[in-house]
Amino acid sequence: MSTRRPDWTPTPQAVENSRITDFARFASPRAGRDLVGDYHALWAWSVDDVNGFWAAVWDYFRLPERPAGPALAAEALPGGVWFPGSTLNYTAEVFRDRTGTDTAVITVTEDTGPVAITWHELRRQVASLAQALTELGVRMGDRVVGYLPNGVQAVVAFLATAGLGATWAVCGQDYTAAAAEARLAQLRPTVLIAATGSLHGGKHIDRRADVQALRDALPTLTATIAVGDAAGAVPGALSWSALTQRDAELAPVPVPFDHPLWVVFSSGTTGRPKGIVHGHGGVVLEQLKNLGLHLGLRSGDRLLWHTTPSWMMWNVLVAGLLLGATPVCYEGSPAYPGTDALWRLAARLEVNVLGTSPGYLAACRKAGVRLADHHPASLERLGVTGSAFPADLQHWVAGELGSRTQVVCTSGGTDVVTAFLGAAPTTPVWAGELSAPCLGVAVEAFGPDGRPVRGEVGELVVLRPMPSMPLYFWDDPDGSRYRGAYFDVYPGIWRHGDWITITDHGSVILHGRSDATLNRHGIRMGSSDIYGPVEQLEEIAEALVVGVEQDGGGYWMPLFVTTTDGIDVDDVLSEKIRDAIRHGASPRHVPDEIIQAPGIPHTRTGKKLEVPVKRLLRGEARRSVVDPGSVDRPELIDWYAHIGAAHRRGDGTAAGSAASRSPNG
Repeated sequence: MSTRRPDWTPTPQAVENSRITDFARFASPRAGRDLVGDYHALWAWSVDDVNGFWAAVWDYFRLPERPAGPALAAEALPGGVWFPGSTLNYTAEVFRDRTGTDTAVITVTEDTGPVAITWHELRRQVASLAQALTELGVRMGDRVVGYLPNGVQAVVAFLATAGLGATWAVCGQDYTAAAAEARLAQLRPTVLIAATGSLHGGKHIDRRADVQALRDALPTLTATIAVGDAAGAVPGALSWSALTQRDAELAPVPVPFDHPLWVVFSSGTTGRPKGIVHGHGGVVLEQLKNLGLHLGLRSGDRLLWHTTPSWMMWNVLVAGLLLGATPVCYEGSPAYPGTDALWRLAARLEVNVLGTSPGYLAACRKAGVRLADHHPASLERLGVTGSAFPADLQHWVAGELGSRTQVVCTSGGTDVVTAFLGAAPTTPVWAGELSAPCLGVAVEAFGPDGRPVRGEVGELVVLRPMPSMPLYFWDDPDGSRYRGAYFDVYPGIWRHGDWITITDHGSVILHGRSDATLNRHGIRMGSSDIYGPVEQLEEIAEALVVGVEQDGGGYWMPLFVTTTDGIDVDDVLSEKIRDAIRHGASPRHVPDEIIQAPGIPHTRTGKKLEVPVKRLLRGEARRSVVDPGSVDRPELIDWYAHIGAAHRRGDGTAAGSAASRSPNG
């Protein structure tokens, strides 16, 4: 067994007073054994007795009365049947027992101070908008979509939609209209709620033209609701202010456990982004467990997670309302006007849980930010997710924050809108490791033979159903896309696409994605979103983009292009490519380098070899990365490996290639 000491250990008093310990006391009689004080015993029970665990979560958090019978009536992957006959509503659970003048939501932007609204005012606005949506013809099962920044309006729009039994989907304004269309148009929505402007890095961005373009691309719309001072400049749009000022009765509609709540989208790595549908019951249960037990949120706590509505962490942020916590919705750069901006905001608002990415923390260290100077006394946990968290960076963060703040590294996915791996207030923390699998998640690492392994790298798999696994994918009537995404390698077992090692002390080391999602600063985007605008340029024949995690928390995102008619990639064309990505995909995903390549490698069936190229650039052995016989142009393997070696040496790109460096956009 390992003798390595943890970098952080909870105090006995913290363990005793934690909510997860209280839950263990509640669950012990049901389990028939004492689960208090032993996280791994609690986890083992949660995955061995799936029915008992999830029924205990339901009862502990006092959800509506449920019918007698097992929590998991039919165990199947995919296709588990949870809590048949039960009804609830996400919005009803948010407002249950919560009224009055306590703060419900805080909104902050780069150029405005915190604006708080009370539970009473939040309820009134949600009820007013729900009535307006009903008058606009929105019915149960219809889709209402948003194109919105991270503010209270997105929260109100989501809760009003969910309360009616309609289905919500949103894109943040870090996406262009074209990128939003690729996602939202699939849903054939009834109503669009869109902001006329956004703010990032000190720049106000007029989005009226994007709103109009998005409206034009959604032919099923019966109405558009415009948010912002320039709302009147969107022809024919209704005013958000007018529709949220009325007094109305909030009456959320009880719906079945698996009634669709929202659609979130995959990154679009290999084509059109997949619409992932989650249900009311699964999300409510999972987020009560995730935020209440793992992050220890209680009523009145403040949760600030830097995110955008395009990312699943926005859904997690808003779910703090289920526990009576206060989400802090921050719209803007975490590093504007200075690198320490997010820390200053957390200290000013006395947040209890702060969430960010390894990329932002690495930027803080590089800029010489002293976290201790901005460390709120209230801060119990720092959540870190979005990409791999290097051990040396975690050591630095932990040293800056000291023993009173737990650094919680988590890993999950939009697929289940929660974490598979993370920590709890009762678990030790080892730098470079995730403390444990999350409760209710039957995680294993599978070796090459499809059997569990310990102490060596394997595929992250989940052996038993979770209530927040997708109900289905949008426009996937026979379920083939859903099954192909997770169950094609191990039938009946969820394969997530992460490489992990489960250690001898029960923690988990994450080695990164085995797919090709671009994940800069925790903001995900699919490669197809980049290819669209780039490959439309007449000078570009084809493009390939990858994101490469580097030692020390760095992230290198090169774009490889082949050109038409022997054109060279000079400064003018490079800037044209960057501009196409800024305006056609996302300004935050402008590549670090644009490299003219002799070719783009594909499988024999024509699929770009994004994951193998990423691994070659990272320096993995060529023989272990790809079989040359499966590549249409195997001679390109050596070229990409050479580019990666040159980059790691720090001497630029390979001889004979044309490269143009750029900032991160």
